[in-house]
Parts: sequence; structure tokens; C-alpha cells
Amino acid sequence: MNQSLTSFAYLVAAVLFILALRGLSHPTTSRRGNQLGITGMVIAIVATFLNGGMSFGWGLTILLGIAIGGSIGLVVAQKIKMTALPQLVAAFHSLVGLAAVFVAASALNAPQSFGIGTPHHIHIESLIEMSLGLAIGAITFTGSLIAFAKLQALMSGTPITFKGQHQLNAGIGILILLLIIAFVFSGGSFILFTLIALAALALGFLLIIPIGGADMPVVVSMLNSYSGWAASGIGFTIGNLALIVTGALVGSSGAILSYIMCKGMNRSIINVIAGGFGTTGEAAAAGPGGGDKAVKIGSAEDAAFIMKNASKVIVVPGYGMAVAHAQHALREMADILKEDNVEVKYAIHPVAGRMPGHMNVLLAEASVPYDDVFELEQINNEFATADVVYVIGANDVTNPAAKTNPASPIFGMPILEVDKAKTVLFVKRSMASGYAGVDNELFFRDNTMMLFGDAKKMTEEIVMALGK
Repeated sequence: MNQSLTSFAYLVAAVLFILALRGLSHPTTSRRGNQLGITGMVIAIVATFLNGGMSFGWGLTILLGIAIGGSIGLVVAQKIKMTALPQLVAAFHSLVGLAAVFVAASALNAPQSFGIGTPHHIHIESLIEMSLGLAIGAITFTGSLIAFAKLQALMSGTPITFKGQHQLNAGIGILILLLIIAFVFSGGSFILFTLIALAALALGFLLIIPIGGADMPVVVSMLNSYSGWAASGIGFTIGNLALIVTGALVGSSGAILSYIMCKGMNRSIINVIAGGFGTTGEAAAAGPGGGDKAVKIGSAEDAAFIMKNASKVIVVPGYGMAVAHAQHALREMADILKEDNVEVKYAIHPVAGRMPGHMNVLLAEASVPYDDVFELEQINNEFATADVVYVIGANDVTNPAAKTNPASPIFGMPILEVDKAKTVLFVKRSMASGYAGVDNELFFRDNTMMLFGDAKKMTEEIVMALGK
């Protein structure tokens, strides 16, 4: 395949990637969006493979790598649990970052193969692009590994902070910039290349450890953007149109999504990175008594009786639903209520769960109708007309302290205003705080009934009581 055909194939792949992103913007078209993205990637891979200048031995090695990687991906896709998707996404981001580092190293080692010069005499523009791709890729790699470890509970979700942390991060950032400048003027020094990589790896680690569980959706989205820019930078280095376009699409869409996530929390990206906000909530765990404050405790039978006599029920899912795998029981409960002419809707907060769209994915897995699912802006004004709100593990995103307590770390964050409903049924294992480590005022309101226990078991018991 000559260069013009390869460029045309890359252009077709790029168009398919754009159409894939458009398809993924809505649940009803997401399957087609995935199919278009897969088709575009196959075209890009085949075009690269047939571009020419490849020996039989290297071609066989690449095919073997594709077979091994594809087999691993297939096994992971079949065995991964829906609740583990956030850490899977974080792991994938780390691989993209590492790939950018490896490609940059290859371009430095054999620049003549990419038409960017000769060893120690690489084109200046290529050195700039190479070093930027290297730095962003290395930051993405270690940052994503830390995000994976936090999400997988291999390390505490509590922010890890120390004195002078921000100054250290700023210092490393300045050091990376100076090293890049020196690297460019050196013509491609291997020592400077290595120092850039090591400094960027350290910065990725230090950037993510102070970020707690409450900010994980933003972190996952932010790392997604980083991985895209890393790929795009390397694409410019080696002159690969597919990498440039794909990386730019991922980088820009990830940045937009990060903005949406931050808007949903009323915070800035800088605030997320520097704030050290959010804990696992484990230290705040307490028994159902809630200390000196009294809460109203109910049973599955109580909840079923209240729901049977309701005309409108709004379900608010959170990470508690994901952990307990309660989405199927939730769908069954909603179906029974609908049979009794009860209006049922689902309310989704932008940062509910551990990654953007986490709740939407889980509800889709349980075949919840798309038309029943509403975002915060669409449904917030309906809580005042709801007879019952069934909150299943969504803690911080329903906490009235975000509106009433200026001293609260979540003050100003837009919340689902479930407190306006006639009755709030709140399913939790205990009185533990959410990821932000803040007590939820809603638990102690007169219109709230706490349902303590495993979310799936509690919902299944409600289903049984509704069927009696």
C-alpha cells in the first residue's frame, strides 16, 4: 500500500472515530458508536501493517503481539465485573501512557526510520513533540497506576498529603520544562531523555496520591485526556495521521468531560489536583445510632408499604448500588411498582460512582429503559412532587450540607435535591460518611427513613414484600 492510500485509510478511520464519539453520546446509539470505533481501529491497524517497508520477521512479531494482546483483552472483557470498570479504564490509560513512552524511545533510538533525522541530529520540531509526548505519557502511566490502586482498594482512597507537596510538584514541573528545553537544544540526548521520563513518572505519582475517592470520576476523565494528548504528541513525532487525530479526539473529549465533572462538583481542575479532597469514609463509620443524633430506622416491609401507596417514586443510584450489584433487583422493584401504576424515574448525578457514566452503564446492564433515566438538571425540580425517593448508596451527591453549610468541603456542589420529597428511603450499610468524609444531614431529617443493610439484599426484600 502506497503512502497516499495509507493516508486515505487513516482519514476514513478518523471519520469513523468521530462518528463513534457521536454515537457514544447517547445510550440508544452507543452500540453503533462502539461498532464504528472498532471498524475505524481495524482499518488503521491494517493500513499501518500494509504500509510497506516491513520485513517478514517484524511482520510476524507484530501479528504475534496483536494475537497475544487481543487474547488478553478478550479474556479481561469477558471476566471483568461491571463494578470494576473504573479501575479497568484507569489500567487502560496507564497502557496508553506507557506506549507513548516506548514509541518516543523508539523514535529517539532510530529517527531515520521515521524520517525525522539521524541520531543526535533530530529535527527540532520532532524533539519538541517527542519530549512532550514522553512527559505526558509518563505522567499518565504512573498517575493511572495510582488511580487503579485506589479504585481497586490496593491502597487507601484517603488523600495522601505532606507539607510542601504542592511546591514539590511545581518544582518537578519546572524541572521537566527545563529538561525538555535542554533536550531539544542537545539534538536528542539519551541522558536528558531518561531524566525527563523519570521526572514525569515521579510527577504522575505525586499528582494523584493527594486526590481522594470523591474526586475519582474527575481523575479518571482527566487521565483519559492526558492519554489522548500523549498519543497525539507522539503522532506528530512519527508523522502518523491516525495517532494525531485519534489522540486529539481523546484528549479534547476527555478535557470536556473533565470540565463537565468539575462543573457537577462546582470545583476547578486545579482545585481537584491541589485540594486533597475526599476520603474512603471508613474512619467515619458508625453504627445505626449515629452518635447523639436520632435517625428513623425502617425495614423492607415499611419501605414496601410506603412505595405501594405512592404515585411517584424517584430512584437515586450511587456507588453502594454498584458494590452490592443491586441494579437487577432495582429494575425488578421498579417493574412491580409500574404494574401498580406508580411512576418510576431514575436520577443520575454527574459524579455518582467512580467514573463518568458509571451509573448509566450499570442501569443499562439491568435493561432499565433509557427514557426512565434523567440527569441532575432534568429531574431536580421533580423531587418536590415525588412521594418517595429511594436512595441506594448515593451519599455525597444528596447531602444538603452542600447548600446549607459554608464550612463543609462539599459546599457549593450541585446535589440531587432529594430532601424536598415527601419521604426519603435511604439504603446504607451503616452511618458511615461518603467519600468526602462528611456526615449527611439528610439521615437525620424527619422525612428520611434509614434502611440499613446490603443494598441488593434490602432491595430484594422490598421486592418480596411488594409481591405479597
